[in-house]
Amino acid sequence: MTSVKRGGPLQGVRVIELTKVWAGPYIGKLLAFLGAEVIRIESDGSLDVTRTFGVDDINKAPGFMAVNPQKLSMQIDVKTEAGVGLLMDLLKESDILIENLRPGAAKRLGFGYEQVKAVKPDIICVSMGMHGTEGPLSYQTGYAPCFAALGGLSSLVGYEGGPPAGMNVRYADSTFGAVAAYAAVIALNHRRRTGEGQFVDVSAVESMSSMIGDAIMDYSLNGTVRECDNNKHPEMAPHGVYPCRDGEWLSLAVSEANWPVLLEKMDRQAWRDDSRFANLAARKANEQALNTLIAEWTLSRDAQAVSELLQAAGIAATKSASSVDLISDQHLWARGFYHDVTSGDGESRPILGPGWHMSRGADINAAAPRLGEHNAYVLGEILGLSAEEQEKLGSSGVVR
Repeated sequence: MTSVKRGGPLQGVRVIELTKVWAGPYIGKLLAFLGAEVIRIESDGSLDVTRTFGVDDINKAPGFMAVNPQKLSMQIDVKTEAGVGLLMDLLKESDILIENLRPGAAKRLGFGYEQVKAVKPDIICVSMGMHGTEGPLSYQTGYAPCFAALGGLSSLVGYEGGPPAGMNVRYADSTFGAVAAYAAVIALNHRRRTGEGQFVDVSAVESMSSMIGDAIMDYSLNGTVRECDNNKHPEMAPHGVYPCRDGEWLSLAVSEANWPVLLEKMDRQAWRDDSRFANLAARKANEQALNTLIAEWTLSRDAQAVSELLQAAGIAATKSASSVDLISDQHLWARGFYHDVTSGDGESRPILGPGWHMSRGADINAAAPRLGEHNAYVLGEILGLSAEEQEKLGSSGVVR
């Protein structure tokens, strides 16, 4: 193959990705969606768990396909001297290196920032770690639940008066990856202005803590330690999720101005004379009773129908969407959020696109790569190696 030009603001930028699992690959995915050529370095002897978990075909693993579209795959055994040399040659032709290996692994293997900078002075190296690369805890590693817990988010998720419930979603990985992608783009802009590369040290814990600055400031300014609050809001009541028919849920947020409108739509005007609900302070003091009454009203109703009724009246209300709802959402399809992409073997499948639309954005049309699918392109077109040299690397096991 030859280099594919998909357009977008990062067309012409080459990214080398040495990552594992979700957060690291997510930054590469976002940069690829912006038009960068992202080459994922893999090894048959050390496969990413997302390629192998619960599947027989490593090239059709759902987890891997979800987070690696638009990328190229190059197999290099970076635990060999020849493999590191090959990687260094590739980095000379690249703009950004992303790595989220175990703390210190890149340096030990021979491609830490100072080592790479020696061969590519203006390289941008993005290193991702649970606590970053500096500080007394920089040796530690972990996964998304650790990031959310240490960053302070888990302590805020749960029922009032109960223990933290935690977050069983990849929010922490995706947030961490998005923060790293933002930092990489800013570093790239700096290089375009000054010609200088740099080392970008991204901490998962700090990325998560930055999402709850209001809670941290509340303690700094008021001495208040935020706890699990069961979806309560200090300036709105009712505020939360309420059960509907067929196991569905309604998300509802009612301002003081919309309280009389809600009563009208619920046909509960008698509550106007109930002292428990006379104003926001009274409703907050009697929030549990209020939530019980609203739940009794929503329980027998269709979530979508209720949300449309209330939305038409200007109330913030919506059905809490499941994955099935999202896949069947015609608005998302009409917006082009789902993209049909084609794999190297000609199969077509839909993927989730980015959360943006650009008038000069990149084409999104390529599925996640098969393992080592782009070896010949990287070795031949980027590095200029002859067929004999490529065959020698293959027979030695440096590439496969």
